[in-house]
Amino acid sequence: MGRSTKVMGFSLPPAMARAIEKTARAEQKTKSELLRDMWDAYQTVREENEFSALQRIAALHARQSGIEIHTEDDVDRIIHQR
Repeated sequence: MGRSTKVMGFSLPPAMARAIEKTARAEQKTKSELLRDMWDAYQTVREENEFSALQRIAALHARQSGIEIHTEDDVDRIIHQR
């Protein structure tokens, strides 16, 4: 049976490495657990930024098409009227 994790090696500036070790101790987590939590948080922020960008693009196209969208109900109405 294979490993369920993969060991990775990477370099960090010494101050960052110390800060990560200090935070892991304070949170009573391993550095690996802390890194997994940080990755999850990063992915969440990235997805939120991507969604916001899509919203801006959709709003621009809607305005250019003369469609006014102010609420989620407006979105539902537009989707279901076709």
